[in-house]
Amino acid sequence: MTDRPPLPPFTRATAAQKVQAAEDAWNTRDPEKVALAYSEDSVWRNRDLFLTGRAEIVAFLTDKWRRELDYALRKELWAFDDNRIAVRFQYEWHDTHGQWWRSYGNELWEFDRHGLMTRREASINDVPIAEHERRIHGPRPDSERGRPLPLR
Repeated sequence: MTDRPPLPPFTRATAAQKVQAAEDAWNTRDPEKVALAYSEDSVWRNRDLFLTGRAEIVAFLTDKWRRELDYALRKELWAFDDNRIAVRFQYEWHDTHGQWWRSYGNELWEFDRHGLMTRREASINDVPIAEHERRIHGPRPDSERGRPLPLR
């Protein structure tokens, strides 16, 4: 099995690297690429959906990015311990009718010794926004890395 560094046990620096790597991958909107960060038998709770395994993850992400157009994400390390990381995030997207949304959420991640995520639990709320209220425009530029997310 191929390792996916950084590996647990996490330090603040390696946990932050893992979070940034996840943000970067999700901003590609490439389901196959994103799924490689998860173990073959990874289990997810995403809102009210429960998934198991990479094939279900790829199908979920494919459908997600068909609905959530121009998706752009920011993640922030919240807490970490050994092989677990807690993240808060915000992303913006618009639907097929042109309505913009900002989605706020928290994730709990658990990793195996190879650095693959074996468990992901995500709680997410969507708030409609006007296009002029957007603040997330594509992948995070290097100059904004490490900055905290505003609450609103």
